[in-house]
Amino acid sequence: MQKILGILVGGGPAPGINGVINAAALAALDRGFKVLGIYDGFEHLIAGTPQVVDLSTYPNLGFAHYHGGSLLRTSRANPTKDADKLSRTIASLRSLGVTHLVTIGGDDTAFSASRVAAGSDIKVVHVPKTIDNDLPLPGSIPTFGFNTARHVGAATVKALLQDARTTSRWYFVQAMGRKAGHLALSIGKTAAATLTVIPEDFPEQVPITLRSLTTLLCGTILKRTVQGKRYGVIVLAEGLVDRIDPADLDGLDDVERDEHGHIRYAELDFLGVLRKQVKKQLATLGQKPTIVGKDLGYELRCVEPIAYDQEYVRDLGFAAVDALEAGRSSLMITVQAGVAVPIPFAELLDPKTGKTKVRMVDPTAFGYMVAKAYMLRLGREDFLDRAFVEAACKLTGMTGEALREHFSVILERE
Repeated sequence: MQKILGILVGGGPAPGINGVINAAALAALDRGFKVLGIYDGFEHLIAGTPQVVDLSTYPNLGFAHYHGGSLLRTSRANPTKDADKLSRTIASLRSLGVTHLVTIGGDDTAFSASRVAAGSDIKVVHVPKTIDNDLPLPGSIPTFGFNTARHVGAATVKALLQDARTTSRWYFVQAMGRKAGHLALSIGKTAAATLTVIPEDFPEQVPITLRSLTTLLCGTILKRTVQGKRYGVIVLAEGLVDRIDPADLDGLDDVERDEHGHIRYAELDFLGVLRKQVKKQLATLGQKPTIVGKDLGYELRCVEPIAYDQEYVRDLGFAAVDALEAGRSSLMITVQAGVAVPIPFAELLDPKTGKTKVRMVDPTAFGYMVAKAYMLRLGREDFLDRAFVEAACKLTGMTGEALREHFSVILERE
C-alpha cells in the first residue's frame, strides 16, 4: 500500500510554518511517500470536501522556509466539537488515502490531532507552533515562531521608546499571549520597556481587579515623572483581560455588549479601557500625560522567520517524518539539546480538563526575576525614600499619607 502523508496547519499563523511544511514534505518525498498539502487546516475535512495540493509539484518548495505565512493557509476549525465532526474529518482523510499525518499548530490543534490519532489507524505526529510559547515543552525550549515574534516585537517597542522620549508621551503596548505572558515578558525585557505586566504577576486563584492593574500602571508613570522623565513604554500581555474581575468591567459604560447586556470580550478594546481608567486616576494626582495604545499582534504572525526559526523548523519537520517512518504515532515532536525527542499525546493533556496543558511563565524562574529587576515599579521602598516622597507630594499636591493610601492596593501585594 502506498504511503500518503497529509500535512495541515491549524490555529493562528506563526513565522516558520512554511519551513515545517518544506522539511516534512521533502523528507517524506525522499522516502517514497506521496505528500498532500491540506488547505485550511481541518475546515474542509470537517465539511467532507477536502482541498489538497500534491506538494511534489509545488513550485520552489525547497525555498519555502524563507517566507512567512502558510502556503497551505490555516484555520481554527475544530473537529473535536462533536463526534460527527471528528468522524467526518477521519472519513475525509481516509478518502484521500492518508496513512500518515503531520499537524502544525498550537494547543487546540494538538488536541485535535490527538483525537484523530485515537479515533483512527492514521499515524499522527504534531509539530508545536505558537508565538505565545505556551505549549508544554520541557524546560525553556521555545515553540517555533516565538523567537521571530520576539525579535520583531522588541524592535517595534524600541522604536516606540524613542518616539516616547522624543515626544514626551507614554505608550501602552499589548502583546499577544492568550493565556500566558511569555511573549510580552520577553519583548519587554529585550527592548528594556519601562514596565511589563503579565497574568502571572498576580495570584492565579483570584481575579485581577481593574483598580489594582490601573494603580500599578499609574505608580510607574508617577515614579518615572518624579525622576524627571515624562515618557515610557508599558508592555501588557493580552491574557490580562481574561483575568480581570468581570464585575469591574460590568461597571463600565464604554464597552460593547450583546443583546443580553453581556460584554463582548472578543471586541473589547482593553487598551482603550486601561488608557481611559489610567488617565482618570492620574488626573486625581494632578497629572495629564499623553497615552497612546498600540496593539502589537497580527503584524508579528506572518513576518519572515529569522535564521533561528528557519533552522529550527527544518529540524522539526524532518524529525516528524522520521518518527512517522519509524512507526511512531500519537505524539508531539520536540528537539532537545540537538536531539529529536517525541512526547506522547497522553503526556500533554491536563488530567483535570482533558485538554492540552498550558505552559505559564514561572514567576520564580531566574529569567523572570531578572526581567522584573529592570522594570520601574512603585513600591514600599519608594515611600521610605524621603526625597522621593517630598518630590511626589510636590508634584501631586497630596500628603505622603494620602499618597500611600492611594497606592495601598499595590503596596499591600508586595
